[in-house]
Amino acid sequence: MVKLLMGWNIVPGRENEYFDFVVQEFEPGLADLGLQTTDVWFTAYGDWPQIVTGTVASDMETMRKILASEQWRRLKERLLEYVTDYQQKVILANGGYQL
Repeated sequence: MVKLLMGWNIVPGRENEYFDFVVQEFEPGLADLGLQTTDVWFTAYGDWPQIVTGTVASDMETMRKILASEQWRRLKERLLEYVTDYQQKVILANGGYQL
């Protein structure tokens, strides 16, 4: 399995819109793409992204296809309306907390 790790900060003043988007569109969109969310972390203090989340796919080829899809591009563009400092990386999933 491979994991897509993503991190970002919520745009100040857009928290309610952000949470509505995540619940109503982002998470269902990830599931429609075939990604399963395994982790969601909120940073309360420190110099780290405010939100860190991980989703898994069965293998690297599947993840590549997902990340190259138009559906992923649209979903990510919508996310970027509500967040700053977006970052992502794909790693081998090991079942524990990963950075």
